[in-house]
Amino acid sequence: MNAIHDLGLFVLAGLLLNLTPGPDMAYIVARSASGGFRDGVAATFGINAGCLVHTLAAALGLSALIAASAAAFTVVKWCGALYLVYAGIRLLTASVRAPAPDAPARMLPPRPAPAIFREAFVINVFNPKVALFFLAFLPQFISADAAGPAVAFVILGFLFSFNSLFVNLPVAWLASRAARRLRASARAARILQGALGAFFVVLAARLAMTQRA
Repeated sequence: MNAIHDLGLFVLAGLLLNLTPGPDMAYIVARSASGGFRDGVAATFGINAGCLVHTLAAALGLSALIAASAAAFTVVKWCGALYLVYAGIRLLTASVRAPAPDAPARMLPPRPAPAIFREAFVINVFNPKVALFFLAFLPQFISADAAGPAVAFVILGFLFSFNSLFVNLPVAWLASRAARRLRASARAARILQGALGAFFVVLAARLAMTQRA
């Protein structure tokens, strides 16, 4: 497509960016360590779905609105921070609640994969920094005189999200394997559950302090 240039460089840059540790990777690692590879896969695809929303928002100009409007940026930021606080407090509360005598030694209460997918999706969608990233990164590979820049945005965004699977799924598997023995210990599982809740609260604080560039 004439609207897109340096596609090979885009793929390489996307892979390098996905290899760089950040909040999304930390979330995937935390979910994989706590609940196993299945939870990590659900988290990965939830984040990917959120990235696709940001891609469409960038193509439609909504990301530009967030970048230009302090009010819109603040609303999105606080929605994400409040959701993270809610999720973190729920995990912290569960970590100190006495388990049933015959409860399995599992760090997290069993949760269906769709619930983890939705959690990851909401966390990603309400992170305005992700919206600004797509708004800043994708146009660098779209020709200035492109006849259909919105279509080019969507193609590049979908390609970026697809390529991220080659990084995030192996990360999820490695984190799950590394924490397998910890998940088998009830005491360690509860400690790690509390740590995951605290991690969510830290992410909320970090997001709340985020400022527009």
